Amino acid sequence: MAVLALDIGTTGVTALVVSADGAVLGRGYQEFGQHFPQPGWVEHEPEEIWQAVIAASRAGLAAAPSEQVSCLGVTDQRETAVLWDRTSLAAPRRAIVWQDRRTAAICERLRDAGHEPRVAELTGLRLDPYFTATKLTWLAEHDPRAWEGVTAGRTALGTVDSYIVARLTGGRRHVTDASNASRTLLFDLRTGGWSEELCELFGVPMAALPEVVPSYGEVGRTDPAAFLGLDLPVAGIAGDQQAALFGQGCYEPGRSKCTYGTGSFVLVNTGSTPQLSDRLLTTVAWMEPDGSLVYALEGAVFVTGAAVQWLRDGLQLIGSAAEIEALARTVPSSDGVVFVPALTGLGAPHWDPDARGTVLGISRGTTRAHLARATLEAIAFEVRDVVDAITAEAGLSVPALQVDGGASANDLLCQLQADQLGIAVQRPQVLETTALGAAFLAGLGTGVWSSPQELVDTWQLDRRFEPEPGVRDDGSHDRWLRAVERAKGWATDS
Repeated sequence: MAVLALDIGTTGVTALVVSADGAVLGRGYQEFGQHFPQPGWVEHEPEEIWQAVIAASRAGLAAAPSEQVSCLGVTDQRETAVLWDRTSLAAPRRAIVWQDRRTAAICERLRDAGHEPRVAELTGLRLDPYFTATKLTWLAEHDPRAWEGVTAGRTALGTVDSYIVARLTGGRRHVTDASNASRTLLFDLRTGGWSEELCELFGVPMAALPEVVPSYGEVGRTDPAAFLGLDLPVAGIAGDQQAALFGQGCYEPGRSKCTYGTGSFVLVNTGSTPQLSDRLLTTVAWMEPDGSLVYALEGAVFVTGAAVQWLRDGLQLIGSAAEIEALARTVPSSDGVVFVPALTGLGAPHWDPDARGTVLGISRGTTRAHLARATLEAIAFEVRDVVDAITAEAGLSVPALQVDGGASANDLLCQLQADQLGIAVQRPQVLETTALGAAFLAGLGTGVWSSPQELVDTWQLDRRFEPEPGVRDDGSHDRWLRAVERAKGWATDS
């Protein structure tokens, strides 16, 4: 018996076939396009995402006979806003991606009107372009043709999980789980459902939103005509970072993880009580089948792996992302070069949508190796900022940090991270814990696994990185913070 997990990320789709002992039997991956119509705007073509799901799934299943697969789980890039026709399932326009910053003025307008304290109280979030609701407000104000379908009831709204489940089920199900819903600015953390007050504030028709369902347990079945001839229960749904928390076995309060993907995301399980923070996000970790909620505190860093992508694609300093470690190791330090990768603004704990990427400390001796090392250092600094905020504001100690995601395969980055945190960094054997978490949720929802403890028993350590004494306080982080201050507000400077 095995589980098919679909991880719909920001740049591509990963499909894993996971056995009952947690082993990966098959793996498929397919990239999809990134569209940048204007500076600060990021869009995806929904049909391209769906075709990537098909291609990745076909590749993953090629290594594991489909008759072994008993259920399917979905995890996704969360806050991205997608519209699709309820009948044809065609999207009337491109999706607005979580990284997109076009709604900064809408956020400022709502903030100036005094709405942010109430929004934060209800959602645990803040008024930032990161989240879904202001993207929907923008569509209502700037794309009347697409929005007319929403108000008429022909067009459905949702995040990427909702869209993919609709495609998987041939349009029969319009659902989202509570972890994704909690990232929209439309979900009340305490009631566990959509908020009429917030829908009115952002101008979103509640009838256009998906049904909120638990994060595990069957919510529908795949349509064989739509999805590779398969008839499988869709039994697990979670936002990517919450899925990674689940995949890392962080089922007890205080357990934490960091996923290094396009951005980096630190989550700590806070149990059955939501903890509000000024600089961090309060979010649903997952909803149990009985409707009870498990909460997490999150620090979202918008650009980390995307900064390495920029070195590869934008500057062409490296030929592949994997080359950055070897290049960075050719120099003993960044030689005073600091890179603030605020390419789409700054997330937690600085929260400045008008910040922009900044490189400081360049001299005649600066080489591409120094910039490569400064990029890895920047990722470690950004994650340190979040963990420091967690310990300072939430009173939660982080004895060790479990890491996953593509960049966690980089030994130098993991060592830099341990050095900056002053605590051990633990890397599992399976780095794709986002997809693994989706598999765990689906399997738990259908009886492949009987309890979370069974899932914990499948987790295996690959390597533990211990911090070098004294590095945390060597002054490099103070220099980083000075550079961050220089990057802030750049997009608004005259």
